[in-house]
Amino acid sequence: MPKFVIEREIAGAGKLSSDELHGISQKSCGVLRELGPQVQWIHSYVTDDKIYCVYIAPDAAAVRRHAEMGGFPANSVAEVRTVIDPTTAE
Repeated sequence: MPKFVIEREIAGAGKLSSDELHGISQKSCGVLRELGPQVQWIHSYVTDDKIYCVYIAPDAAAVRRHAEMGGFPANSVAEVRTVIDPTTAE
């Protein structure tokens, strides 16, 4: 199943409280339960003004549907073509 990176522009994301992040996470998981097991949230990176999420989904449309249902921005949805790390250099 394809993996996607979603860029969500959220002003002040890095200043969100633990409770706010908890609420956002709960909302996301609730939507995922509605969508079924084909769409899976792997993890997210929170920066100052953006959240980058990694998802497994059948296609970009499913990722965008999750964003719409949850009321989350999905400013960019990109399919991961390959993963590299330091071992790629060996």
